Amino acid sequence: MSMHKPTIALLAIPEVAASTLYGIYDVFAAAGRDWPALIEGKTGEPLFVPQVVARTGSRELTVANGVRIVPDAGLDWVPEVVCIPEIMLPPEAVLEGRYADEVEWLKRCHAAGAILATACSGALLLAESGLLQGEDATTHWAYCDVLGRYPGVRVHPHRALVIGGTGSRLVMAGGGTSWSDLALYLVARLGGVDEAMHLAKLFLIDWHAAGQLPFAMLARTRQAEDAIIGRCQTWIAEHYDEPSPVAALIEISGLSERSFHRRFRKATGLTPMEYVHTLRLEEAKQMLESEKTSVDAIAEAVGYEDGAFFGRLFRRKVGLTPAQYRRRFGGLRKALVG
Repeated sequence: MSMHKPTIALLAIPEVAASTLYGIYDVFAAAGRDWPALIEGKTGEPLFVPQVVARTGSRELTVANGVRIVPDAGLDWVPEVVCIPEIMLPPEAVLEGRYADEVEWLKRCHAAGAILATACSGALLLAESGLLQGEDATTHWAYCDVLGRYPGVRVHPHRALVIGGTGSRLVMAGGGTSWSDLALYLVARLGGVDEAMHLAKLFLIDWHAAGQLPFAMLARTRQAEDAIIGRCQTWIAEHYDEPSPVAALIEISGLSERSFHRRFRKATGLTPMEYVHTLRLEEAKQMLESEKTSVDAIAEAVGYEDGAFFGRLFRRKVGLTPAQYRRRFGGLRKALVG
């Protein structure tokens, strides 16, 4: 008698990237099947039944970058697991009402006991459904602010994987290729750790143990609503390494100190000093990637006289020490340059 194979539904929407959708699909399709084929010379029994689902049913669907796909099924059934890949829309896009059919289906699946797993900005669909209220969550680092605007959602920008909800049935991966962490976790949970290890070796998957912070762009996009603060942002972008930068910003703004701090935080989401730190650390990251300058010299170049303070701040904000960051990303840049 054959064992029951959990069905994994991968939700396709017009804004999904085919690479993520079918990357997850391929990992589940390979589980149980490919390791014996390569190591023992005989194809193994698949552990899962992955299916692409969409509101269009089995009709052809054009997704991100003009890729055409043909889903396997519609949204009229409940699988054991639902995977929601990313939404390729800008963070400021309005989602309310845009995915009404998908959101209602997710609610039905969750109520029926399904595991709901998201990759990247797909977590926004869970937030739209209200299922993340009172829950821990993560998403791509560029969408964390947006996710945090939903009531009761506790966002963890640094984490590449968050598991929560009743019965641990809400699973969220961060951005980019952390969908591979999501797939491996689900394979381990449903099919065993050994099988997940086999797949990690087959697909050369490297677990994102350091989380998302090493990959994140710390500096926020400039805002346009407050012209005075915008002028200050333009100035500080070129003068972040100067001593007492906040005092200079207050003088440039022409505002009282209290008004400046209030308006700056309202416009950017950061205190003036936090904003200065983000600019300094982004410049330090670029220097660590591309130069052989010592860490202490880089700290001084971006405005920190105390190298130890710079090291602690860098580790807290980036998730790696300056030396670790240089080894990881400096080596990558060198390999890409050739």
